[in-house]
Amino acid sequence: MNLNIKDLNYLNNIDINYEVAGEDNVETVILLHGWGANLKTMFPISKHLSKKYKVYSIDLPGFGKSSEPNSGYTVSDYSKIVLKFIELLNIEDPTLIGHSFGGRVILKMGGEFGYSPKKIILIDSAGIKPKRSINYYLKVYSFKATKGIMKLIYNKEKYEKTVAALRLKAGSPDYKAASENMKKVFVNVVNEDLKFCLPKITVPTLLIWGENDKDTPVKDAKIFDKLIPDSGLIILKDAGHFSYLDKLDEFNVIVSKFMEG
Repeated sequence: MNLNIKDLNYLNNIDINYEVAGEDNVETVILLHGWGANLKTMFPISKHLSKKYKVYSIDLPGFGKSSEPNSGYTVSDYSKIVLKFIELLNIEDPTLIGHSFGGRVILKMGGEFGYSPKKIILIDSAGIKPKRSINYYLKVYSFKATKGIMKLIYNKEKYEKTVAALRLKAGSPDYKAASENMKKVFVNVVNEDLKFCLPKITVPTLLIWGENDKDTPVKDAKIFDKLIPDSGLIILKDAGHFSYLDKLDEFNVIVSKFMEG
């Protein structure tokens, strides 16, 4: 299915691809995937929950079959789009489930825009900006110095091409795989610390983490659990960043109990 979202100030019209599973006239769930993924990666969760709930799975802008942003969107922009999606489809009191980047979007929906769903489930959620090492800052300052020198000796076209090549060489796999617009989005996303949102999340919140998660480590989960007023943390053993896939049966049991409680 496709939903066109428009009239969000400076944001371009966005076609949102989504799927719906489950019965009408029951409680609703919205699934938000992680960076570089799409709604298909959340299918195991949708398949399980759709036995009892109406489940909306969304391709966030720039992923799956949804259209790509025309500029460097921020997490706030993504949150506005999801809120508009909820409004246009008249979805009432849903439970929001977000993995990684999808968790960032949910944090902003509550922490910046004051949206209160029925419940929240965050799976290996992003949102805590990591502490940087001295080597990281040395690389950053070295890059800035190199840019300054190149600006003096290169013409504009050569300067822009060289800087782009250096950025690509130094970037993470997610950054390298992204289009030019999504590279701008990625930079905006990873450089924002959403810790300030956590105390503003007032609905019951379940945190599920893989103990071996290297992308959003368990130490982040403990910060979430400490700062979100009504939260509980479950750490899945022998699971990584996609803990819901690594331990699907265990995950489904935990989620069902939380949903029914």
